[in-house]
Amino acid sequence: MTQNPLLAPVSDLVDYAAVKPEHIVPAVEELLGIARKAVDHAADAALAPTWEAVVEPLDTASERLWRAWSVAGHLNAVVNTPELREAYNAALPLITEFSTWVGLHEGLYQQYQRLAAAPDFASWSPVRRRIVDMALRDFRLSGVELQGADRERYAQISDREAQASQKFSENVLDAIDAWSLLVDDESRLAGIPADVLSAARAAAEEDGKTGWKLTLKMPCYLPVMQYAQDRTLREALYRGYGTVASEQGDAKFDNSPLIEELLSLRAEESGLLGLGTYASLRLQTRMARDAGEVTVFLRDLAARAKPFAQRDLAELKAYATGELGLDELQPWDVAFASERLRESRYAYSEDEVKQYFTEPRVLAGLFDVIEKLFDVRLTETPVSTWHSDARGVRVERADGGLIGYLYLDLYARSGKQSGAWVDSERARRVVAGHVQTPVVYLTCNFSRPNGDRAAVLTHDDVITLFHETGHALHALLSEVDEPGAAAFASVEWDAIELPSQFMENFCWEWAVVQKLSAHVDTGEPLPRALYDRLVAARNFQSGMQAVRQIEFALFDMLMHDRPKGATITEVLALLQEVRQEVAVLFPPSWHRLPHAFSHLFAGGYGAGYYSYKWAEVLSADAYEAFEEAAAKQPGNPLGTLDPETGARFRREVLAVGGSRPAAESFAAFRGRAPRIDALLRHSGMSGS
Repeated sequence: MTQNPLLAPVSDLVDYAAVKPEHIVPAVEELLGIARKAVDHAADAALAPTWEAVVEPLDTASERLWRAWSVAGHLNAVVNTPELREAYNAALPLITEFSTWVGLHEGLYQQYQRLAAAPDFASWSPVRRRIVDMALRDFRLSGVELQGADRERYAQISDREAQASQKFSENVLDAIDAWSLLVDDESRLAGIPADVLSAARAAAEEDGKTGWKLTLKMPCYLPVMQYAQDRTLREALYRGYGTVASEQGDAKFDNSPLIEELLSLRAEESGLLGLGTYASLRLQTRMARDAGEVTVFLRDLAARAKPFAQRDLAELKAYATGELGLDELQPWDVAFASERLRESRYAYSEDEVKQYFTEPRVLAGLFDVIEKLFDVRLTETPVSTWHSDARGVRVERADGGLIGYLYLDLYARSGKQSGAWVDSERARRVVAGHVQTPVVYLTCNFSRPNGDRAAVLTHDDVITLFHETGHALHALLSEVDEPGAAAFASVEWDAIELPSQFMENFCWEWAVVQKLSAHVDTGEPLPRALYDRLVAARNFQSGMQAVRQIEFALFDMLMHDRPKGATITEVLALLQEVRQEVAVLFPPSWHRLPHAFSHLFAGGYGAGYYSYKWAEVLSADAYEAFEEAAAKQPGNPLGTLDPETGARFRREVLAVGGSRPAAESFAAFRGRAPRIDALLRHSGMSGS
């Protein structure tokens, strides 16, 4: 049999082109056997309670397993096929059972207790002491102290939660992939940008049909909602997207039973651990102390933002009535009317702006920002990939030394989960003096190139790319020697968005935009006058956008801050109650937001969606340090791209990962605790 690429040494790059579905289960089974032996050996009470005897061998054995599983999970998300899905789902219970077994391993738990009680523990490095302390906490949260029937039930819950979350994700992917609308009357497509129509015609031709195939993938859905003059067309796509994976759409993808099951399992899990609610369980590992602190934070922010949101909506309704002849603003009119109002008020459209942001130019500009801020070099490099869309980037120190690899997969396609995210295939680690460099994935769903024409990105796409790059830098620029303190392994969830949201700010700086822009046809950079209009519109409808995110976050926290599960009827009723409290826009009764809300039910953000707003406070305050540096150097063409402040941010935030609490890292960078003022100012909500 051909060598299984998932069993290659961790020091090698994965040969993605060689990975086949049939490799997954054999690799997982073999590596699970190795990892199980390592766990049992590490738990041997006869071992000396030292890092070298217990933790290091355990890290080495488990690292191979989690690397192979990360690869399998990534492929399942970006090149999903029936064969790959079957293999992934066959391996998933094996992985879940192993994870639960480790969390419930009393011998290993006792060994970590011995480590913490070792006579020389106080002289260990702060990072290693923190890893041991976090491990003991995680053991307790994994049910290690449960006995008898409770212990067995906990293991069953863990297994079923993993399966239900995976099925939820599959239903969303399949429902979006299955939905399409073939339009054969060109007049119905009036207003939709030419590049979107070209892609829609090509999609129809791929199906052997004439006309234009519209889908719920973002590169199609958003432009239709913003620009299609045909109101019934907008309504059709809005209804399609608003009923994804629900009983209102194709019933075979309905996520209602999975939502009910997951909420019930999560409540039961937290009850077994004596923590009352799932929110309480999740907040054991966050900056926020409890659900009360989170809801007070969200409601305070809502009280500040809602007057601005109400003003935004009143202006939109007045414009829709007076200028567009829409007597009643329907939900499928909001994006369309908002884009017309933006064009009217600021004399530009998103479609006009995106002609200046070609993907090659944006990437070059992004790399330039990273190089100036953090003194690194990024160059595309040949690597084996899972799809022709994907490419590799080598990240180096200024002296040419390797820091890590970044894999980019930027275009939407069938079989690829929607959204944008970053994940780590291999974390930085130092073993026997040798540095193992990190390998990171960055995935988006942008429009692809149109023939020989480069792909063009909206400014929102550019912001998304910078956001995800911030996550990637958190892993790539780590200087943590131990994987247990890597950013993605141990940074508090409500601080993990700090680097990503921080990076978004540079998309608004003139010095940066000049580097990012070159017209797709003429090569001309974005004109200063158009840039000024773009910046003037930066906080266009920021109040409405803020309360929308608060709605999601408050719904999530209240839904999970209850001792029992909930029926889908109760979930929808709670969502409506939250909207009555904080929202200004109200979808139709048939709209089913929770059913496709993968962040909450399949993406790790359950009882954690507030993290986006929480981290916005941190990121805005952190960026203010760059604004302060720029203010001290008026006339400096680099503006906020201040290398000295960038070096400090890298040193105190990015490089330390989870080796210390996030609050300490922020204070080390900023010299104080975070304040909300910068967020309100950046959002245009610091005054009336």
